Amino acid sequence: MTGRYTVLAGALALAGIGGTAAARDVVASFDYLAYESAANEAAIPEGQYRNPVIPGFHPDPSIVRVGRDFYAVTSTFSWFPGLPILHSTDLVNWRIIGNAIDRPTQLDFSGLGTNRGLFAPAITHHDGRFWIVNTCIECGGNFVITADNPGGPWSDPVWLEFGGIDPSLHFEPDGSAWIVYNDAPPGEPKYEGHRALWLQQFDQVAMTMLPRRTLLVDGGVDPSTKPIWAEGPHIYKVGEWYYLLAAEGGTADQHSQTIYRSRSLTGPYQPGPFNPILTQRDLPAGRPDRVEATGHADLVQLDDGSWWGVFLAARPFAGQSTLMGRETFLLPLEWKDGWPRFLDRGEAVPLVRAKPDLPASAASAWAGWREEFHAPLSEEWIGLRTPGASPQWAVEDGALKLVAGPAAAGSFGKPAFVGRRLRHHAAEFTTRIAFAPERGGDFAGLLAFMDETHFLAAGKERGRLVVRLRTSAEQGTSGAIMAEAPLPTDDPIELKLALDGGSARVFWRAAGEEGAWQPVGGAINVEPLASVHAGLFTGLVVGPYAFSPG
Repeated sequence: MTGRYTVLAGALALAGIGGTAAARDVVASFDYLAYESAANEAAIPEGQYRNPVIPGFHPDPSIVRVGRDFYAVTSTFSWFPGLPILHSTDLVNWRIIGNAIDRPTQLDFSGLGTNRGLFAPAITHHDGRFWIVNTCIECGGNFVITADNPGGPWSDPVWLEFGGIDPSLHFEPDGSAWIVYNDAPPGEPKYEGHRALWLQQFDQVAMTMLPRRTLLVDGGVDPSTKPIWAEGPHIYKVGEWYYLLAAEGGTADQHSQTIYRSRSLTGPYQPGPFNPILTQRDLPAGRPDRVEATGHADLVQLDDGSWWGVFLAARPFAGQSTLMGRETFLLPLEWKDGWPRFLDRGEAVPLVRAKPDLPASAASAWAGWREEFHAPLSEEWIGLRTPGASPQWAVEDGALKLVAGPAAAGSFGKPAFVGRRLRHHAAEFTTRIAFAPERGGDFAGLLAFMDETHFLAAGKERGRLVVRLRTSAEQGTSGAIMAEAPLPTDDPIELKLALDGGSARVFWRAAGEEGAWQPVGGAINVEPLASVHAGLFTGLVVGPYAFSPG
């Protein structure tokens, strides 16, 4: 369960995730990267926890319990390594113990947009083995992977012959395996977003799908309302009933969670009398501590008989805008007349509430960390797309050494960039950088990346510091210059990126000096980088970046 980021070791020693720079390359050296939350959060009372339990870009959570341990997995789209595996004993404090997709030979994200790749995964455990079923959009379709240890290694994908997305694996008491998923409805769709939920048996020995499939839900809870995007289904056996949990309404502010049940695995499934069982779409827009887009849940039962669920939601700083994307929240379920629900109608998602009665996990270090680059990078670090054959970076001599590559942040190539998720509305990223630009256009600094057309880059070019912003495809792949300042030294400098809601500021000072930070321009409006403007799926990732046009 230890991190597998080692320099020139294993599969991660390929381009973008390890390597040693050649002497002719333009190299940027980063001595450290530090993160500090500037959010004004009150202390949590004893016995309570704060939502989200996994802050920052962690959408589409799926969870499984194995004895006293809980494991979760979330979507990563075209980021590599992908599908982080998180562990907890108390459902509240989580840490990444591995990534299910951590070898370039498993999947290829080359050329894919940030919002393609690995959509909602689902994790389960059966007979001592962990299973994940998942969809790779524009890179292979539906597949299954397995592991004896949840921290890895996970197997290479086995491709499965069925359409649609969001597969989830259900094991029956007799050992048979079934996959429930979202696909097109029978016949022609009646409207945009008309989907259906299907069930198909899976041969877990031959790793193939059996040919017959069964329609479980066509459209959603109330077909007369033309429900959209029934998706993310899971099946649970509780007593004599099978419960089918599914999202509905799309992944923006109309998102919701719905429930059905049947006496038979294959249906017919009837929707519950209280649906949706989770949504925030009926709450006033101006409410404090606003949480939006709730849905795509997965459930787990504790020894005391209580049920808890993880689900995605977003915390906008204004309108529907957030730089953190969709995050993972936790709530208990209440059972009424044989049906579960998360919240009553009009009830807001609480940001602080009582913990489950479980053994404590070590506190998660979300609010602040400092990476000195004296050891292999942890599993928290991710880069864009699958590594190729040319080395891009290495951890050497207490520094992250990044080879300035020809792929700009706005391209569909493999930028020389590795970073970590933003987890708070207000936070600062700070680094120390040594870089000697050789040609016009050579750049190294910090990149705050949402997708190819939505990012901010702040750093050093020849003779100056620059801040670049890209908010549309019409702008160049390196973004438009928003601020610049002359740089009077060739020595190493410290660089700070301060984010606060929809505002960003950049500062610098000479390395080794404890004096005041000097601004590079003024505040920059980064609300256009919010996920609502960038496909909704991802969140901001920030870290060292280097570019050379060659």
